Amino acid sequence: MQITPDSQIIFTLPLGPLGEWGVSATIVYTWVVMAVLVIGGRIATLGILSSAATIEPTSRWRIGIETVIEMIRDQIREIGGGDPGRYLPFIGTLFLFTLVSNLMGVIPGFMSPTGSLSTTVALALCVLVAVPIYGIAEDGLLGYLRHYFEPTPLMAPFNIIGELSRTIALAVRLYGNVMSGTVVVAVLLAVVPFFFPVLLQLLGLLTGVVQAYIIAVLAMVYIASASGDEPGAAENQIKNKETGA
Repeated sequence: MQITPDSQIIFTLPLGPLGEWGVSATIVYTWVVMAVLVIGGRIATLGILSSAATIEPTSRWRIGIETVIEMIRDQIREIGGGDPGRYLPFIGTLFLFTLVSNLMGVIPGFMSPTGSLSTTVALALCVLVAVPIYGIAEDGLLGYLRHYFEPTPLMAPFNIIGELSRTIALAVRLYGNVMSGTVVVAVLLAVVPFFFPVLLQLLGLLTGVVQAYIIAVLAMVYIASASGDEPGAAENQIKNKETGA
């Protein structure tokens, strides 16, 4: 039984004298998720310029997309306390990619890319790179580096270790939750295949939404901290979500 998408090779590419390169399900399904997001985004923005000049109501699809965007903007504003437009492209993409990946995991035959440690590490590395970029853009290079020496220069090594460790924790958190759900579903379906599928699919949907929310909020908390903003009640929101999940 293949549970992680890294272990399933979809097809191989010949590399001449170097042999062959096996393309795993992680890569294939990651591109599938990206295609879904691009196509969905394109459909949602069709005719947006023409409709902007009128006050006529837009389609239900557009209204749904705009509602999701406004929800993300509200969360960013509540956590960071600044203009959400600066963070929306990164946080919104991170949230939607994780959400769509998790939700598509309920489709028979589809293996969620977020069930792969390589994918979750890549997402965590994106956050690791985004934190100093946003921090330097907000406070300047010297202002951002000053955070590592607060409250005393002796804390610099510990602050650096803390930033690296929370990135690792971010990857392991997402991977562990998605992977554990996949393992539980596989075991229960093997034991009692006729009673649990529907309930487990619903549980998988709920867990996928919660995990996408958590990783997006954590990323925004890290960025807000690097920018000198106070995360506020965001950490309490994360704890409440995880407790409910």
